Order: sequence, then C-alpha cells, then structure tokens
Amino acid sequence: MPKAIVVTGEDRIPTGRLLFETDGRRSHSTFLYDPSWRDRPDGFDLSPSILRSPIPHHASSSGAAGRDMDALSGPFADASPDSWGRRVMRSAYGESLTEFDYLVHVDDFSRQGALRFLDVEGAAFPTRSFETPKISDLKELQQLTERFELERELPEGGALRLAEATGSLGGARPKVNVVDGVSLWVAKFTSVKDTWPVERLEVATLHLAKLAGLRVPGARLELSQGDQPIALFERFDRNGDARIPYMSARTALGKEGTEPGHYTDIADVLRNLSPSSGDDLRELWLRMVFGILVTNTDDHLKNHGLLRDANGSWRLSPVFDINPQPRRQPGMKTGISPIHGFAPSIAAAVDAAPLFDVDEVEARNLARDAAEEIRNEWRNVLKRHGIAGSAISACAPAFEHERSEAALSL
Repeated sequence: MPKAIVVTGEDRIPTGRLLFETDGRRSHSTFLYDPSWRDRPDGFDLSPSILRSPIPHHASSSGAAGRDMDALSGPFADASPDSWGRRVMRSAYGESLTEFDYLVHVDDFSRQGALRFLDVEGAAFPTRSFETPKISDLKELQQLTERFELERELPEGGALRLAEATGSLGGARPKVNVVDGVSLWVAKFTSVKDTWPVERLEVATLHLAKLAGLRVPGARLELSQGDQPIALFERFDRNGDARIPYMSARTALGKEGTEPGHYTDIADVLRNLSPSSGDDLRELWLRMVFGILVTNTDDHLKNHGLLRDANGSWRLSPVFDINPQPRRQPGMKTGISPIHGFAPSIAAAVDAAPLFDVDEVEARNLARDAAEEIRNEWRNVLKRHGIAGSAISACAPAFEHERSEAALSL
C-alpha cells in the first residue's frame, strides 16, 4: 500500500500519515494526524472537514469519469496537479498513474502550499534531484510546451523536465514554475491554440483589478515584444523560503469533483476561520463584482484561495486567474448566492451585499467606482500591455456591456 509521511513547512513539522489504495477502478486514501501535530499550539486543521482528532479521515473516488481526484481529500488534491499538469506527467511517467503518483511526482520545492510528502526513509518526494528553472530558461521551456501542445516528439528528457517544472500547477493552459532571484513565479505561455492575446489580457486585467481596489500578486510580461509573450505571476504562497499554508475554496467548502458553490459560501467560511474577516468579506464581494464587470467566466472554486497568516487565521488570497472572455456568453462558475443564482447581475450582487457585511450604500458606491475605473482605464491598460488596434476592439465586449452600464447608473 503506497504511503507518505505528511509534514509542514521548511522545518518538516510532522503532520500525519497518508495511505493510498486502488484496485485499478476505484481508489481511496486514509489520512491520520500525527499526535504531536494535534497537540501543537500552532497546529491547525488542514481543512474545515479534516479536523484534528485521532479518527482517520477517508476519501474515495466513485469510479465515475472526472471524479478520480476525490480519492484524495481536498488539502492533498490542492497539492496535486490537474488538467495541464496531469497531461505533462502522463507524458513523462506513463498513462497508468494513480492519484498518489500524481501527488508524489510533484517537485517538492515548487509544490503549492506548505504541505510536503516524505517517503518511509524520510526523504522528500520525489526522491530524484531537480533544480527549478530560472527566468533565463523560459525560452527553452516555451519551445518544449509548444512541441508538447502540437504532439510532436520532445527531445530526450524533455517530458521529464517539463513535468518537473510544471509541478502541482493546474488549469488547462501551458505553464511552469520559475525562479526569479529569490522569488517563485508561475510562467504562463501563449498557447498554439490562441486566437487572441490571452496572456497579455490576463496580466493587463490584474493591473486593472489593482486600480479597482483589489489585492493582486506581482504580474508582468516577458518576451513582450514578440507574438508569444509569457505572463509571469508571483507565487503568493511563498515568503522568501517560507511556505505559506494554502487551501482552495473547493477544499474550504468540502466540495467534490467539479461541484459548484456560491460566493456567500466562501464568505461563511471566512467568518468561521478568521476572527477579523471584515476586510476579506468586502474584498470578496468586490472581486465578484469586478468579475461580472470584466466578463470573467472562469471563477470556479479552485480559482479562489485562502492563505494562513502569521496570526493563525485563514485569509483570502490575492486575486488570480481572472480571464475576460469577450467571445463567450457571460456566466459565472461560482454563483452569487443560493437565492441569487449564477447569472452575472450587478443588481443581484448589490442585493446580496449584506450577506458579505457590506451595506447597500457602500455596495452601490463600490460597484459604481469599480465600473468607472474600468470604463476610464481598460483601453489604456491593455495598450500598455501590447494590445492595440483590432485586438482592442475584439476585447471591448468583455468591458463594455449592459452590466457595466447598470453599475455606472447606481
């Protein structure tokens, strides 16, 4: 039975044991907290559904398509790749990988969050040595991802290098981890399938989000003068060498598979996990409104996250993965509330504001101010990031629409 010793942070604080078993169709895992972690003053529950106790915590997949990741509980699924990362791993290690294989093949240095996994001898998985790529390696990695996307043969060792650089990153688009100085960054590459400037637009939108009052990670473009720019985003689960505990909203809500949730569900979790959640609730509500205003249709629960701060509270992470979609019908992957549903409506967002401890007057002001900032600046911000001419016109439907008019009229 495959097993891993679970530890936390650079000091490798013993946290528990993870056991995995599969019969080839169904898989399940068992996690048991280490007694010392349960008793530590600075110990914490890995998620709201995995409470510190002597009782084992079980997870299992149903065998249904798309539910394989349920074989690992949320905190461990967060530390594993999905989509792009899984494709790359299968290329490097073979098609018959289990959920445990995906977990332990992730590069230890760049793994998301603070959890780490050791073998029975105490060596960190994966046991092979690997150096995380640097900014200077971006061009080589870009060429590897392009060949991989085109299903062309990679040079010897190319699949393994790409898998190690990808680590626990998810999402559908090609990406890797890189080191710039002492900081860890995510590099997102222009895809061979792109028909508009996706990477330029994502970086530009984060800068627009900052102007609208949201907390954002560092973001910039590399190789910006060419037609294949690379978007760089600073990892916010690191502080120098220190690893910051992280969990996705999917894990915080105890969801399985691709089960959706609502922004009000995330708000309730923040109230329960943080004694000073007021600022985060306001930020969460404004993020929801900003997403509506820029036609973000990819706000699923794994694209929201929480970080554990030095005071032991779980706080809302900086905003990430906001991708305006001018060519798609507006929609939300995370609903406003069970009452207001999934339709991207400014009126519904304002009506729901008290559920985020934001009163109606403040909600109207915040939404109107954000809409004005977007209206006044979106073209300028996109131009500063290399989007101009017909590409600007093609992006306009994401920023100019009836939802922005509704916010401006508040």
